[in-house]
Amino acid sequence: MNFKPSGTWIVLPDPVITETESGIILDEATAMENSKRSNVLEALAVGPHCNFVEKGDTVMVDPRSEAARTEIDGKLYLIISEHQILGKW
Repeated sequence: MNFKPSGTWIVLPDPVITETESGIILDEATAMENSKRSNVLEALAVGPHCNFVEKGDTVMVDPRSEAARTEIDGKLYLIISEHQILGKW
């Protein structure tokens, strides 16, 4: 990914799964509900002013957080601020 976030922004993979492993296509409401359960994600890119999170860290995101959902290089990602991170491994 060539995208470099600014400030304390962090890029995470979009956890929305629209199709099951067996090939069942999920409706949008079900896919979004399942994504709310996936709040442990890998930080794919971090802004230069992030003090706590580094690229490659596995982080837990506050499930009540709002995120900017955007397409970068043809894939969907979430962009959140570092203050929305509850912890990391």
